[in-house]
Amino acid sequence: MQNAQRDPQTHVIIGAAMDVHTELGPGFLENVYQEALAVGFTERAVPFQREVNLPVLYKGKRLNATYRADFVCFNSIIVGLKALPALGGLEQAQVLNYLKATGHEIGLLLNFGAPSLQYQRLVLSQANNPKSLRESAKSADSSP
Repeated sequence: MQNAQRDPQTHVIIGAAMDVHTELGPGFLENVYQEALAVGFTERAVPFQREVNLPVLYKGKRLNATYRADFVCFNSIIVGLKALPALGGLEQAQVLNYLKATGHEIGLLLNFGAPSLQYQRLVLSQANNPKSLRESAKSADSSP
């Protein structure tokens, strides 16, 4: 619980996702979970933007190619949704690329397709090496 208290923003996001998964269970398409999660965020007063186009920069120049994040919460946390039987490296890489593209440090990957909600908190470590990526010590792992 202490770790979640250090990160109340991811704690409330994961709590909303757990409520959605408890109510709907697995089996729906991703867009159903996205809509339900937007309702959950509103109920919890979580500031969010939905389906946000994220610019990609190359050598300081903005490319025409963009990523689309399911949510950006608190103007700083990228939230990616999946409805898969299990998460894999590709899904993690997608969120990590969103972080690299935007310069945001924290991302959450939420999977509603498994029997229990799966979530991973990913952090872009910029303090020591701006290009180094690491999965966090799961500071949001305790139940909300």
